[in-house]
Amino acid sequence: SGQALDPVPELPRWYDEPFADSSQIPTLLLSRLTRRYVTVSLSGDGGDEVFAGYNRYLWAERIRRAVGWMPRGVRAALKAGLTAVPPGGWDAVCAVLPRRLAPVQAGDKVHKIAAILEAGDIDGIYRRLVSQWPDPGCLMPGVAEAGNGALGDERPDDIGCMQLADMASYLPDDILTKVDRASMAVALEARVPLLDHRVVEFAWRLPRRFMVRGGQSKAILRDILYKYVPRSLIERPKMGFGVPIDAWLRGPLRDWAEDLLDER
Repeated sequence: SGQALDPVPELPRWYDEPFADSSQIPTLLLSRLTRRYVTVSLSGDGGDEVFAGYNRYLWAERIRRAVGWMPRGVRAALKAGLTAVPPGGWDAVCAVLPRRLAPVQAGDKVHKIAAILEAGDIDGIYRRLVSQWPDPGCLMPGVAEAGNGALGDERPDDIGCMQLADMASYLPDDILTKVDRASMAVALEARVPLLDHRVVEFAWRLPRRFMVRGGQSKAILRDILYKYVPRSLIERPKMGFGVPIDAWLRGPLRDWAEDLLDER
């Protein structure tokens, strides 16, 4: 934990502005470790956006099909029922289920699904899935989430709409910014071959079945990888770059954070 906390005071130096993705910390640590051995590295960033890899794409499409036909009043009643139980209550309910059936942070997920019920179209469902706060203007007056201007008049299917939205916002403004600044902080060159314009153009010409097959995402990338890597190394739960921000802010970072947030 001590080593993981070391970069925290340095973050403003490397990011220059508030940057709310906490995975910047492990990305900086990983860049430092990598730089000990090489000066150029390859990153898989862009694969989820270009080849429809995010689980939220599948979830959003399923949710729209499941509830999109319901009258708004029915969806509102469902939402009220789900949110009547606080997140901790849902966690307690799921705690008695077998581990394979109990989702992590079940309560938060149930409340997220409840918020999605308000949205009837795929744009609204996507926005609620990716938003940390339903109305950014409440926190920062005059600020609003950008609309999906990448779509234009020719809308692709549900998953394609979400891919475009991510490629226009989440990918350049979060993922690539995070990796670029963390790697450049230690003079490590990070390359993103899956975002070569020829790869992106090729991927967008493919029929959807090459991306999603049998409820599994990134189908074409998996098919290629199976030729070279044992499946046991591939078919594992996705592991994000999460850090225990809540525990840090209550513990070793508490005094530091309270000094920064002092009303004076």
